[in-house]
Amino acid sequence: MEGVVLEERRPETPAEANGSHAVFVLIGKQLKLLREKTGLNQREFGQLAGYGPDLISAIERGVRTPRPEFLRRADKILKADGLFTDVIPEVEEAMAKARTRHPEWYRSYAAMEAEAVELHHYSNHAVQGLLQTEAYARAVFTKRRPFLSEEVIEKRVADRLSRQQVFERVPAPVVSYVLEEVVLDRPIGGPRVHAEQLRRLLHVGTMRNVEIQVMPTRLQEHPNMDGAFNLLVPRGHSQVAYTEIQGFPRLITDREEVRKIADRYGIMRAVALPPLETRALIEKKLETL
Repeated sequence: MEGVVLEERRPETPAEANGSHAVFVLIGKQLKLLREKTGLNQREFGQLAGYGPDLISAIERGVRTPRPEFLRRADKILKADGLFTDVIPEVEEAMAKARTRHPEWYRSYAAMEAEAVELHHYSNHAVQGLLQTEAYARAVFTKRRPFLSEEVIEKRVADRLSRQQVFERVPAPVVSYVLEEVVLDRPIGGPRVHAEQLRRLLHVGTMRNVEIQVMPTRLQEHPNMDGAFNLLVPRGHSQVAYTEIQGFPRLITDREEVRKIADRYGIMRAVALPPLETRALIEKKLETL
């Protein structure tokens, strides 16, 4: 499902859509300048701020929206004297405008994903978007037919990366994945990108609130042959499902339909490899690359 992109109906990157992208690029450049002046590399700064080096890199390149809490920590660590905290109101305004500019069908889903207390995903074709590395996402969009322009590709990549901030939320949501084994074997982007993506799965799998399971190809029976889907439990609301087939998105709220999808997902989790065995399988596949 994550390999399918809506050319006409899928939203632009939030920052691009409301004209605030230049602001985030400027914040990123200032962050990089002060970080380097302090003598910290991205990993060292990330450890002090409580974030991974990939996020620091993305913010410095302007492809991830810096959250207010991040800006407060950066201001304190880098002794920026308000340089980053002073722009928090503008950042919050830009984020609010971005949410209102999504098409209605996506706005509902994006809002629920960002605030969901539970997120469950089944992928049978490509690594699900929240798990994708930047290089993997770019490879997916680059090979999409009909071809996308370079500008659109960058917008799509930035949008996908910005959604991954759900992992940094406090309190953290409960997240689970069931991936078909073929997803681990398909070398999208080539050997280097493929290996980086497998390492990303291993990294995310170490998070206390995340469980990743693989559905072995050798299984003779399968409870779901109807395609990929997401299940979300929005804060204060009932569970919903989301599917995206050949460019046609569908947000499912009917309780009986959602129940059927959730039932299939439960059976898949029961027959898939447990998280520890999944990790061992990914490590084995990584060794062969």
